[in-house]
Amino acid sequence: MRIAFVGEALIDFTAQPGAGLQFQGHVGGALLNGAVAAARLGAPVGYLTQLSTDLFGERLLAHLQANGISTELVLRSAAPSTLAFVERTPQTNRYAFYMQGTADVLWAPDPLPALPDSCNWLHYGSNLLTREPSGQRVLDFARAQRGRVLRVFDPNARPSLVEDLPAWRARCAECIAECELLKLSDEDCALLAPGQPFDALAQAWLQAGPRAVLITRGAEGATLYRPGQPPLVVRPPPVQVVDTIGAGDTFGAGLSVALLDHGVQDAARLAALPTTAWAEVLRFAATAAALNCAREGADPPQRAAVQALQPQAATA
Repeated sequence: MRIAFVGEALIDFTAQPGAGLQFQGHVGGALLNGAVAAARLGAPVGYLTQLSTDLFGERLLAHLQANGISTELVLRSAAPSTLAFVERTPQTNRYAFYMQGTADVLWAPDPLPALPDSCNWLHYGSNLLTREPSGQRVLDFARAQRGRVLRVFDPNARPSLVEDLPAWRARCAECIAECELLKLSDEDCALLAPGQPFDALAQAWLQAGPRAVLITRGAEGATLYRPGQPPLVVRPPPVQVVDTIGAGDTFGAGLSVALLDHGVQDAARLAALPTTAWAEVLRFAATAAALNCAREGADPPQRAAVQALQPQAATA
């Protein structure tokens, strides 16, 4: 295991075109999507969550294992699986979550699990931060890895899940202070700090702890911010967009996979990575995310497909 992901595991039921209530089920969850993406991009990956023993939980476990993801740290519970219903709109996706007392929300291992010595990266964030006891334990787990692995935090905000906005913002501030790499979307920024310029937000977050901040803006690409360096912008290659579910998750996974490819295994190497290498990392991540958008549901690409299309991504 070189990259670990801790987070929710759910079934996304996506609204189908036409009249009536027709939905197509897909395995989902932001961190689970990211784990699948990283595995398909060639990294040894492990997932940490709690899965139900119900029929959905069995499907989730089988999906992780079918993608070569280690499930040795996955817990099981008789509690039900989390379900999400998704409606696409021209601007974004609308979600309705059913996660009261579900298996992943009840993830609260004591003692905390131990990552293997081979692990270099940990991804955390998203839905479990909005619920207890999982929200506090995810933060506790990230804190326990300080100085041991590089940590990627992605808020991946779903406004319909945020019941207490000030408390959620405070929780995110704690998570930002723990991570070495902060990756978030323009929508996350708008919920965390409405009306604030992205450049100013990124500089403030760099002062809080992260060595690098990445703000994604959908089809417009993403911007990298580092201390003492000008912003670096990446634009994805053109694709025919079918579905944007999982694009941000795939982008985040692509970051850690590509950084590992460049030998980044600790904070010092992350801080010292030159701009030329960062440009390659960003083109890889943006291409992976774009290819995910070319298929329905969160369906990240294989590494060979990313490498073939990567030259069409651009940085400036």
